[in-house]
Amino acid sequence: MYSRFPTLRARGFSLIEIVVFIVVFGIGIVGIVTLYAQLTKASVDPVVRKQALALAESMMEEVTLRGISYCDPDDANVRTATGTGDCAVVEAIGPEAGETRYADPRFDNVNDYHGFSMAGGGILDIAGAPVGGLNDYAVSVTVAQAGADLAIPPAEALRVVVTATGPLGVSVTLQAYRTRYAPNTP
Repeated sequence: MYSRFPTLRARGFSLIEIVVFIVVFGIGIVGIVTLYAQLTKASVDPVVRKQALALAESMMEEVTLRGISYCDPDDANVRTATGTGDCAVVEAIGPEAGETRYADPRFDNVNDYHGFSMAGGGILDIAGAPVGGLNDYAVSVTVAQAGADLAIPPAEALRVVVTATGPLGVSVTLQAYRTRYAPNTP
């Protein structure tokens, strides 16, 4: 007997096709979740970088607002000295004995900050108190004569380099020059 209507084939998915789909879909989901996790972790980086930059800028401003003089600012000849020969205490790279950032006698010249760092205990304010939320950050300062870099006598300019580091290996380095714009100005 012959039928006028063709037989309909069964439609749908076989068990093998469903298993293959689930495996491929699962691999795709794992890839997307891994990418999402990496992007979420990296999205913290701009915040950390901005905080490190703010710390570096703050320290750079603090350092460069100090004066440069031939004599230590505590020297009686600081305002009249026209060279290091006129000083009882010549200002040199690095802090004078006993000077600190946190208590008297305080740093009073740009070059006193050479070798200064805040590391291991987080960031401290000018009074030496810890600043909340910045335990994982560190700041270091180096100061060197830089006149030759600027085509002026070497002792007439200092190069200040401030490096701030934060979590996730973030590091920001700023460099500035501070020149002696008036010989008798501390």
